Amino acid sequence: MTNGRNVKSERVLAIDAHERSKDFLTEDEMKKLLLAAKKGRNGSRNHLIILMMYRHGLRVSEAISLKRSDVNLAQSRLWVKRLKNGLSVEQPIDGEELRAIKRYLASRTDMLPWLFISERQQALTRQSINYIIKTAAKRTETHDVHPHPLRHSCGYYLANKGYELRLIQDYLGHRDPKHTVHYTRIASFRFEGLW
Repeated sequence: MTNGRNVKSERVLAIDAHERSKDFLTEDEMKKLLLAAKKGRNGSRNHLIILMMYRHGLRVSEAISLKRSDVNLAQSRLWVKRLKNGLSVEQPIDGEELRAIKRYLASRTDMLPWLFISERQQALTRQSINYIIKTAAKRTETHDVHPHPLRHSCGYYLANKGYELRLIQDYLGHRDPKHTVHYTRIASFRFEGLW
């Protein structure tokens, strides 16, 4: 004891401070979530939101601030404006995602600037994104799925495919690699072939 504090327990907390419970979805879990999101009245939009949040590692605030002008359909590119002092980047849009964007935009008759809108013709809110993800998760009987684990799922996917730390860091817009190391540390591919 030092100054009335238990030094030993403080040391244990410091050592284990980096430990977390599983805070991402696997590829199979993401497939189920994406399939479940297609169901319902706004399935095309809801599926696309979850797909883009996962594929581009978007935070909720980044997803709801996306504009139509951020999507370049002709060149299959998305301009991702990172928040929280992150590095903004242009990212490719693959074929499946590009088709989903085109389907969703074809269903709209408005000229509103936001990529994702509500039935009331307004930009989606954080609460609406939370609700969309929670509803899709309930359909898959997955518990405790919130928007931020979709970002972690992106980082985990990239790390598990063997991509280097710097590439993942740039893709997710991290300025500091300490925010990216978590994904590469838990990537299961590193342990393949040990036995």
